[in-house]
Amino acid sequence: MAPVAASHAADKATHAANAASSQAHTAASRLSRWVEDNKNLAVALGIGTVVAAGGGAYYYFGTQSSKSSRRPKSPPSSRVGDDGEKKSAAEDTKEAESGTSAAAASAAKSKKKKKGKKTTGGGPSIDEGLKSRDGPLLEEASDESLFALSPEEIAKLPQERRVPLAQALKAQGNKAYSSRNFQEAITLYTKAIAAQPLAVFFSNRAACYSNLGKHRDVISDCNSALETDPAYVKALNRRANAQEQIGQDADGDKPGKELEEKKDLLYQSLCDFTAVAILGGFSDTGATESVERVLKKLAAVKAREVLRTREPKLPSPTFVTAYLEAFRKKPMPTLPENASQADQTLLLAFEALEARNYPHASSLFNEAVEQGPSTDELKSLAYNMRGTFRFIIGQATEALEDLNNATDLQPSYVQSWVKKASVHMELGDKDEAFADFDKAVKANSEDPDIFYHRGQVHFILGQYTDAMADYDKSTSLDSSFIFSQVQHAVAQYKLGNITQSTSAFRSLLQRFGDSSEAFNYYGELLLDQQKFEDAMRNFDRAIEIEAAKDRSRNVLPMINKALALFQWKQDMAAAERLCREALNTDEDCDVAVATLAQLSLQQGKLPEAIEWFRRSAQIARTEPELNNAITYENASLAQLQFIKNFPEQGAALSAMAGGGLA
Repeated sequence: MAPVAASHAADKATHAANAASSQAHTAASRLSRWVEDNKNLAVALGIGTVVAAGGGAYYYFGTQSSKSSRRPKSPPSSRVGDDGEKKSAAEDTKEAESGTSAAAASAAKSKKKKKGKKTTGGGPSIDEGLKSRDGPLLEEASDESLFALSPEEIAKLPQERRVPLAQALKAQGNKAYSSRNFQEAITLYTKAIAAQPLAVFFSNRAACYSNLGKHRDVISDCNSALETDPAYVKALNRRANAQEQIGQDADGDKPGKELEEKKDLLYQSLCDFTAVAILGGFSDTGATESVERVLKKLAAVKAREVLRTREPKLPSPTFVTAYLEAFRKKPMPTLPENASQADQTLLLAFEALEARNYPHASSLFNEAVEQGPSTDELKSLAYNMRGTFRFIIGQATEALEDLNNATDLQPSYVQSWVKKASVHMELGDKDEAFADFDKAVKANSEDPDIFYHRGQVHFILGQYTDAMADYDKSTSLDSSFIFSQVQHAVAQYKLGNITQSTSAFRSLLQRFGDSSEAFNYYGELLLDQQKFEDAMRNFDRAIEIEAAKDRSRNVLPMINKALALFQWKQDMAAAERLCREALNTDEDCDVAVATLAQLSLQQGKLPEAIEWFRRSAQIARTEPELNNAITYENASLAQLQFIKNFPEQGAALSAMAGGGLA
């Protein structure tokens, strides 16, 4: 197995406390490896480069692996072919000709019988031939001489005459298409359809409409083609492109009937591209890239819509506790002799925080800011903590505003600068984050929190040597803080120094024997090395330590144990029981939800996986996390639709999904 890592949308990756993030990253890593080992199923699910985030992680251990799949919109003079590349009109016509049905053979045979019977310039008129449809004049007329008939007149011809005429009209339509005379080609294909409504004629006319930008006409013709041949890949691909074109400017911030229609068209496009990819045996890279492209667009639109309408909500208590404990504990604030109401509210907020009553603490910190504490120091603390909770909720912009106020009021308070760095990282501005750390060092170069959190930023950027230097500095200033030392050992592992990492963890287990974190983290690295029995012993010890606590049990060791059972013994039932037990303790634990979704996918239980992805979206903290959850939900829905539309192929796909474990 590869070292512990996870891939995410790194440009806007969020960064959280080490205790929560390492666990969330691990779940994503397991899913990432599962995707790698089930590539064809992953393509069907549209997850070639979109990796599930494990929910509310703040520090993500990895860099973005997804490649850009966007391509510029094709100009009217060209068509995007089934392989995803632009094709000339001549190439498209060639494709269309290859789709001719057995009727072509019949047409050729009919024309051979009539060879030598074409009329000369002095022969009877077409109108006269029509008036005597059963007479010799119509029989002797050439196909070309009947081109001038209207579609309604062609439809009245005898079937044995219409079949060869349809092929002749199609051939002439192909020539017009190659010459970029799309309107003429439409006329000819329309008459071919009147003569014989074959799927290829509708698809060819759809190609003309596509070049003219008439996307709704494309959809209509492809619908007709697919009524005759549901597995007609060219028609599926053309319809998918047309649906995407109409829905591509959907804006989740602008509700209304138009948005609903465009979301539906994007979803239908996703379903069609998914079908093209699967029917093509996953060999069509253009189709798989199109699946990914439409998934990203659809998820972005739906995520913006959700963020616009939902109420802010605190994430899992496991996450909140882990983030807060990533900072050394500070003493309670000292109130002035004549404390104001705001001062007393602030003290109550810190007491609620100490009791881990996070909703009440958040409300009280907000109330204290509004009331206005009596000193700049207390005001700064109030802004610091309200900004902290806003950041935890996922309101990065509002959090930054509060933390700016905190540093303005009390520039010497290091924690506010460090938290500002966290927010800047979540907003994708690493330069500002490092500038915040520099200001924190200037305020107090002996504060160990600065170096631990700066080490975390180096870590997520893959700068492991720099990260280790910061972890060492943090530990030298305060050796009682376990996370700096755990992360130092993990960074050693990332650099390939497994012996040193193992030795460091064994030392930590002796020094911090009552810490679930040491056992849990060490178990993760053992699991990554497939040392299952040793990993299980460490997870069990971590679970035992957490079970002895009175409040806010950390459920992450239980989820890691579930993953170990999943990989080691393929014991799905036991893995699911552990995750559900974790949710009974912490109902918003994003890592538990993500793991249950993964287990459902592995067993081919798409409806169950879809429900878990929906739940993941409900508890997602940030927009990238919400995007990931919606991406997986819609990818699974599209695959489910394929199984419904193509039962035979769908059965094979379901068997692959529920096949052997990696």
